[in-house]
Amino acid sequence: MPRRAAAHTGRRASVLAALAVTALTATGTPAAAAPAAHPPASPADGRHAMNQAFVHAAGEFDVPRDLLAAVGYGETHLDGHTGRPSQANGYGVMHLASNPANRTLEKAADITGEPLSRLRRDTAANIHGGAAVLRSYADRLGLDGDERDDIDAWYPAVAKYSGTTGRPAARYADTVYAFLAHGFAATVPGGEQISVTARPVAPEKGTLSATAGRAPITPYPSALWVPADSHNFTVGRTATIDKVIIHVTQGSYAGSIKWFQDPTAEVSAHYVVRSSDGQITQTVRDSDTAYHAKEANASALGIEHEGYIDDPSWFTDTMYRASAALTRALCDKYRIPKDRAHIIGHSEAPGTDHTDPGRYWDWNRYMGFVEGDSSSGTSGSGSGDTGGSGGGSSSDGLGFASYTLLQSGASGAQVTAVQQLLSTQGYAAGAADGNFGAATLSAVKAYQTTRGLPSGGIVGPKTWTALLSAGSTPTLRQGDSSADVKRLQRALTAALGTTVDAVGTFGPVTATAVRTYQTRQGLAVTGIVSSNTWAALHAGR
Repeated sequence: MPRRAAAHTGRRASVLAALAVTALTATGTPAAAAPAAHPPASPADGRHAMNQAFVHAAGEFDVPRDLLAAVGYGETHLDGHTGRPSQANGYGVMHLASNPANRTLEKAADITGEPLSRLRRDTAANIHGGAAVLRSYADRLGLDGDERDDIDAWYPAVAKYSGTTGRPAARYADTVYAFLAHGFAATVPGGEQISVTARPVAPEKGTLSATAGRAPITPYPSALWVPADSHNFTVGRTATIDKVIIHVTQGSYAGSIKWFQDPTAEVSAHYVVRSSDGQITQTVRDSDTAYHAKEANASALGIEHEGYIDDPSWFTDTMYRASAALTRALCDKYRIPKDRAHIIGHSEAPGTDHTDPGRYWDWNRYMGFVEGDSSSGTSGSGSGDTGGSGGGSSSDGLGFASYTLLQSGASGAQVTAVQQLLSTQGYAAGAADGNFGAATLSAVKAYQTTRGLPSGGIVGPKTWTALLSAGSTPTLRQGDSSADVKRLQRALTAALGTTVDAVGTFGPVTATAVRTYQTRQGLAVTGIVSSNTWAALHAGR
């Protein structure tokens, strides 16, 4: 795509610095304030209605179509929930919000001339409204026509769309760009397919950074820390902690964290878990009383999970495992029994009128993970080949039940694993200290460029798969046992997003995982790993 001239880059750098400290609720009207024509409520070809709406809105407001779709996917998985509001009073596929801290719904109405009622309920109008708001932010950044063609230049506009500032806004934008880097495909209500193709991204972040401090005084040090507003919790407790309560956000991860920062919300939770990669943010100290479950607040720890109770696509294997590991740590810390009498849903809390986590939450699977069963009865999610080591962290530091999305500022055992893998393969990632700093970022980008992977410096499924599978290409089949089988099992875990226990023995579940991978990649489905399967893994496919 076209790149901006040096003068444009310098001019926008000063704008970025100013916007980093500007409230995100300011209004403004883009150059294309009055649309040429209102989007049709029911596009002529209903089979492709949402695709048509994205294309129409992208063209009308000069917003990249894939960027618009990625924002919508990050907000709602492209499900408008028939106009019902989220927890933060956001509506539709693009989550146009109407709350004291974020009024993108009203902003969209001002720009497009659409009534609020239509923006809430009509998908085409909602998508056009989201595009109009994004364009208004691009105009405030001073992006000209050529710059708007460059998807990397939209990063600060996407950060503004989050409705927050600073680190939470940067993490929101990072998530959108991760969807662009790795691509996605979604089946939306009605059966229509919406997809975004993976591509290299190198977003221009200016002064925005997602680097965040670890949560203070927590039994789970990998959690990020974004404190809720003091109006939304009480310092201290009046009862002993004796339970964990599972919630669903009815909104996005970033949106929920932002809502807890709004002094008018009067709600909060101790932790929030992201769907795509299991990232955890703590917003209230364990020792303080979050407002999440009415009568149970004083004695409970609350964990919110990104998503909606009527859409099981949010409840990913990675989310279940990350949340269960957190719950297990909390139970160990506070001596809470690991059973369903003490780990309950919001709907089971005394005095509640809520229904989350809802009928799609798999309690058997979740409790299996809490109790330390890596397979948890999930199809294809545990190898069961030898009854062996389980899917957790391995003695060499490279094996995990799932491989999370990592980027600059991250820390922990999986960052150490990336550093070890890069160094082994000849890339100078710095000390294997578990901190994703400048040296690690440079090594990741160099590795991605060399391998033809999306080169934004974010370690996602493709980069993990390539790193973990690197090495020789022996033919492997059921019955084999070796270090190469363990390497294969780890790479399959990253590629498929479900755990294949890295026990080094090629049993029937590993064979099933191989066939699943071969099917997805359009390879001969033999269950035998030969050069073609290795080549696909080495390419991060």
